[in-house]
Parts: sequence; structure tokens; C-alpha cells
Amino acid sequence: MIKSITTIRHVSNSREFDALTSLFSSLGLARATEWKTSRGQGIPFEAGVGKLEFVIGKEPLAADIWIEVTDLDTIHDLIKKQVTRVGEIQETNWNSRMLLVEPGKGMKIAFWQHQQPRHDAIEGDLNAQGMRFAMVVSRWNSFITERLLQGAMDALRRTGCRREDITVVRVPGSFEIPSQSRTLAETGKFDAIITLGCLIRGETTHYEHIATEVTRGIGQSAQETGVPHTYGVLTCETLEQALDRAGLKAGNKGFEAAMSAVEMVSLKQKTARPASKS
Repeated sequence: MIKSITTIRHVSNSREFDALTSLFSSLGLARATEWKTSRGQGIPFEAGVGKLEFVIGKEPLAADIWIEVTDLDTIHDLIKKQVTRVGEIQETNWNSRMLLVEPGKGMKIAFWQHQQPRHDAIEGDLNAQGMRFAMVVSRWNSFITERLLQGAMDALRRTGCRREDITVVRVPGSFEIPSQSRTLAETGKFDAIITLGCLIRGETTHYEHIATEVTRGIGQSAQETGVPHTYGVLTCETLEQALDRAGLKAGNKGFEAAMSAVEMVSLKQKTARPASKS
């Protein structure tokens, strides 16, 4: 049976190759295992949902790669910073909006979003300008957690957060993350707390006890302080699983935790009860 379908595009030069990989990394696609031989190089990106679509009739198709997104306006802003040939967002005749991009010679990619009524849902934006974040990072399994930290920093910088608005605090292990997270949240200096750690199952039940307490403590700190906390603590069976989730086959969970933090701060700003006037 079919396991996956891959669309391959040849790139004309190394400059376009680097630009494309940087672009799709910034858009949040999971970067899979790259390959390199004496004759070429490839870096695959994995999306959460893949489709193979066949079309008949005279409906015009602007591109042969179509990427559905949840926030086309934010995608437009991100792409304009890296790609010169970017069109404007257009309305379609099938209840959606589309953005046509030409990131390389002979390559056209269409980003599109379903039209939704404004009252359908309130969602956070991926714009971190003016936001302040604290990252609590475990030193235990640092060869994993440092990769998570790099991913989280990358996500915040790509969404517009200034370096001076990011505070990194290191703790001995994952068990200490909830306590330090609460301490930082209670200062009122940060809009969100990003927790980064790595637990790998051993030969005893120690793993279960630590994982349960860390998860409970982070959730309790978020609920009682009212400051969003995002969960970037890996709980893995093997070292290979941890490596995959720290930037290899399964993306970078630090990047995902930071993106979630940006969205949750934005959502809180939109939905928080306004302060009463005395």
C-alpha cells in the first residue's frame, strides 16, 4: 500500500536552494532527513496533511503546488521578507483567498485559505512584536534541550520578537521546570513561559514519576498565574525518538512550543476581560 507521496522540484542554483529551505522552515513545515551525494542534495519537508488531486475541465490552475494555510496574511508578511516575486492576495471564485509566489525559476506555489466568517472563531496571530517571553530549559540531556532551545529562539525571531525580549533560564533537570516557571510567571514581566526539557525512559519507574509531576506542575502554574505556559518537554521511550523531535524526522518541538506561545499571548490579548474602571 502507498505510504507517502513526494513532490520533487529541481532548483537551479544554491542561492535559490538556500532561500527555499529557509522559507519553508520559517513557515513551520517539519524538516525531514536530508540527503547528499556527489551529484546532488535534497532537503524534504513534511506537511501534516497531504493530498493528491486530479482535475478535469477548464478551471485555471495558477500553480501545481497548492499549500493550504490557516493565516494567509501572516504567511504573506513572512514570505515578502524572503522572496522578491510575491503577488498580492486574491479572491477566488470558490470561497477562498489565494497568494501566488515564485520562489525560484520556473516554480510557482499557491498558498490559499478558506474564507471564514469573522464571527466563526477568535484566533491568535503569529506576530510576536512587543511580546516578552521566558524560556525555562533543562540542562539534563542538554544535547537534546539545546536543540529545542535553538528551535524556540528561531520561531520567536521569525515572528518578530526582539532578542532583548527573550529571557533564557536554565534549571538542573525537568523536575525543576514547573517551580522556576511559576517564579517567572509571578513576576509579571513575561507574557508567556516556554518550557523545554527531555525525559527518556530508563530501567526503573523514575521516568513515570518525573513526567507526571512535570506535566501537572506546568499546567497548574499556567492555570493559577494566568500566564500562558507552553509544553516543550519531550517524554520519549528512546534517544532516537528524542533526536527526531529535536529537529530531525518529527520537526522541532521547541519551535512548535514557541509558536504556540506567540499564538496564546495574542489570543489572550484578544479575549482577556478589560480592566474595570474605578
